[in-house]
Amino acid sequence: MRIDLTDTTSSRINAALIEARRSIGAPTVGMVLTLVIVTDEGSAYDALKAASDASREHPSRIVAVIKRPGRSPRDRKMARLDAEVRVGSDSGTGETVVLRMHGELANHAESVVLPLLLPDAPVVVWWPEDAPDHPAEDPLGRLAQRRITDAAAAEDPVSSLGVRANAYTPGDTDLAWTRITPWRSMLAAALDQKHSKVTSAVVEGEAYNPSSELLALWLADRLAVPVERKVSDGPGLTAVRLSTPDGDICLDRADGALAELAMPGQPDRHVALKRRETAELIAEELRRLDPDDVYRSTVRLGVKRLAGVTAEGVVKPEKPEKAEQPEKAAATAPDGGEQAADGKPAPAKKSVPAKKAASGK
Repeated sequence: MRIDLTDTTSSRINAALIEARRSIGAPTVGMVLTLVIVTDEGSAYDALKAASDASREHPSRIVAVIKRPGRSPRDRKMARLDAEVRVGSDSGTGETVVLRMHGELANHAESVVLPLLLPDAPVVVWWPEDAPDHPAEDPLGRLAQRRITDAAAAEDPVSSLGVRANAYTPGDTDLAWTRITPWRSMLAAALDQKHSKVTSAVVEGEAYNPSSELLALWLADRLAVPVERKVSDGPGLTAVRLSTPDGDICLDRADGALAELAMPGQPDRHVALKRRETAELIAEELRRLDPDDVYRSTVRLGVKRLAGVTAEGVVKPEKPEKAEQPEKAAATAPDGGEQAADGKPAPAKKSVPAKKAASGK
């Protein structure tokens, strides 16, 4: 069921939601959170589709905020709110409210969104593109327990990691980090099976791929070893090699779907590492609403611990002699899975150092 409202208010939108629920025979609210999407007209369709698919796992009220401040001085002075209410089969398993804010109202989106939040339920804000430099200080970000950005959608994906590091606040996360979950899980499981000290690592991926840089930072932060970042043709992340006294542990994925894991003294095996859709990334992030301490350590403390980058593109930690045991890396790896990043290809460079990528300089 869809209801279009022109030049409306938040109270009328709430009344339309109640009317729509009664019309389809679902007077009660069975949603667990409110997902606020801050987007534009160009990205609204894809973002709403991904959120609707994710709501099948996490029934939620989806509030899409589309700002239209206007181009002329006359348009910027006006203030009008148009809304579209979707309930039932048109909105997955929850409710969807699409808000189009015209003129001056676009600068006060939080005053419109606040009355539409589910009472006593968590709030998550997602910026598919054009995320603010400090999400926690954004007026809409202040309403949320979790704030989701996507470095891969930025104009300069890698340097945006430095912005995320400088502005990190508990509750922040990035889909570039979510995409490397299966890689971290698989590498941690491999180190669980092979209890050997890792002496160095190599991460291969597309140029200016934020997920490749985050994986290199994670390895440098958790294992305290030099990490070399190599540029490949992709797609996304293509390979990780960990050097040990017994031989190399290699996780190689050349086609974006199936990877091969090679370990010393064991037969090679194939593992599924497919590139997942945005809906699956959002669904994974909605499974946890507490701060992600491993992400914090990687994006913020990991950047501080990197002392320098050699001419060959090797990242060296401050104290490589205090390397963590492989078991610790395994203990910090999450359960669940993700895909490699879809960063936009940029002009190829010989190498992209992880420190340079993370600092944004």
